[in-house]
Parts: sequence; structure tokens; C-alpha cells
Amino acid sequence: MHVVSLRLQHALVLSAWVVVVASGVVQAEAIAQPTTVDAVKKASAAYAEAFNKGDFAALADQWTTNAELVEGGATLSGRDTIVESIRAWRGRHPESSLEIEVRDVEVVAEPLARVAGVMRFRQKAGDKALESRFTGLRVREGDTWRIAESRVIPAHAAALDELEWLLGTWQAEVADRATIQLTYEKALGGYAIVGRTKITPKPGKALLMPNGIEALEVIHADRDAGLIRSWVFDSTGARAEGFFEWDGTSFEKVMTGTPADAVRGRVAKWVQLISPTGEGRATTHMIERSIDGAVMPDAPPLNFKKIR
Repeated sequence: MHVVSLRLQHALVLSAWVVVVASGVVQAEAIAQPTTVDAVKKASAAYAEAFNKGDFAALADQWTTNAELVEGGATLSGRDTIVESIRAWRGRHPESSLEIEVRDVEVVAEPLARVAGVMRFRQKAGDKALESRFTGLRVREGDTWRIAESRVIPAHAAALDELEWLLGTWQAEVADRATIQLTYEKALGGYAIVGRTKITPKPGKALLMPNGIEALEVIHADRDAGLIRSWVFDSTGARAEGFFEWDGTSFEKVMTGTPADAVRGRVAKWVQLISPTGEGRATTHMIERSIDGAVMPDAPPLNFKKIR
């Protein structure tokens, strides 16, 4: 009995020791989790601070080398591309500011954390903040929690913000053949942009229509699809619809529709590159053109200047 009692006592002591150790592990994990959450929140606050200061070196340090940013239907791959896009946006909105509210941090594994929250942009002090929801994946590299993936869903009212620079009237000359004038303005309380195009032939130069060509475009944010869509109708009977993409330097308008009544064919496709080239200047270039699958040559680029 004495031997049995000793063994039982030893077993009880051993069990108690296991419980103590296990409790220590659980407590350590409980301590480690908030530490990770705090580190991720601190990194997010540092990101906003770097953006507001225009510190692009600090912003670059927040992203992994092969990071991916998906925003408004556009995908940017690689740290350099992402930071250059942010730099361009800041160049167009030099007084802008950013706030980041982290609402959820899920530690997937010790070096990985999923993050979700809200980003609030102001184009200048005193403006109403425009909110966007975001989800992302941060990975710890050394002592730094960097962004490996970020998906941003712009608020509906803010979705057209990237195209706001288009607002106004633009003009371009097509060699000695025609003058093109484009006018864009916000409509429907800011939820749409309406564009009007007038192509006027030079004296002695004929177009499909003797008095020139007019077109109407409606640009609208598709909140559910995360895309900016475009619908175009013109006075030749042509129509098309498509969507905008942003690669960090240029907008691509991918379009499909029906060509003019005077043109043979039923399905026309093209991509229009739209590139801001400086204050009040932009270049457009029609590429990847086809009618009923038959490839057509790229159109020459057009250089537009904002006239008002």
C-alpha cells in the first residue's frame, strides 16, 4: 500500500506539474496573440502616417516585394508598381490625408495575419471623409509586419474619384482632318460622369457624317462588381459598353459594341488607353481593335489639352 501510495502521489504531482506547464503555455499564447494584434495595428498606423507625410520610402517598406493590391477592379502587382501608383495619386491630390481603422485582426499562423477595416481619405483638410473597406494579409519579415495582399472596396460615392481629373473640356487635333472636343462633368449627385464628344471635320475633309460626329458617354461605378463601367452612343448609330482598369500609370477602357451603320460587321472591340501626361494634358490611344474578329491596325495616339 505504501508503494502504491507513493506512486499515486508521484502521479498526482506529475499531473499537477503538467497542468501548471499547460496553463503557462495557454497564458503565453494568450499574451502572444494581443502582442501580434498590437503590432499589426501599429504597422497600419505607421502606414497612414507615412502616406500623410508623403514618405514613399516608408510606404515601400510596408509592402512585400511581390505584394498585390486590388482596388476598384484594377490589380497592381509588385511593391514598386504599387508605390508608384500611390505616388501618382498623391501628386494629383497633394493635400490628401488618410486614416486607417483596423477592425479585425485574425492570426492565421505566427508569421501571418489577416486584417480588415476601413480607410478614410480626405482630399484636403475640412473635406468630408470618403470611406473604403479593406481586407489584407500581413506577413512578418524579421520584426516588420508587411502587406502581402490588400483588397480595397471603394465607397460608392468615392469610386469615380480616380477619374475626377477628366472633368472639364479637352481638345485635340487629328492632323489636318478634324478637331475633337471632349467635355466631362459629374451628374446624378456625383454618382456618374457624363461625357460629350464632338468631332468636327476640317474644311474639305469628309467624315462618316457630313456635319461631324457626336457621342454621349455615361460612366458609372458598379459597386457590387467593383468596376467603373462605361456606355457610349454616337450619331453614326454605333454603341458600346465596357469598363475601366488602372495599371498604376494609365487607364484602360475595354470596350465591346456595334460599329456605325455604314460599317460592315456586327461586333467591334477595342481598348482605349488614357494616360495623364502632365498638368492639363493627356494622351489617348486606341489599340487591340477588331470587327467581327478581324484585327485592325492601332489608331494613332491623340494628344489632348484641357481648354477649360
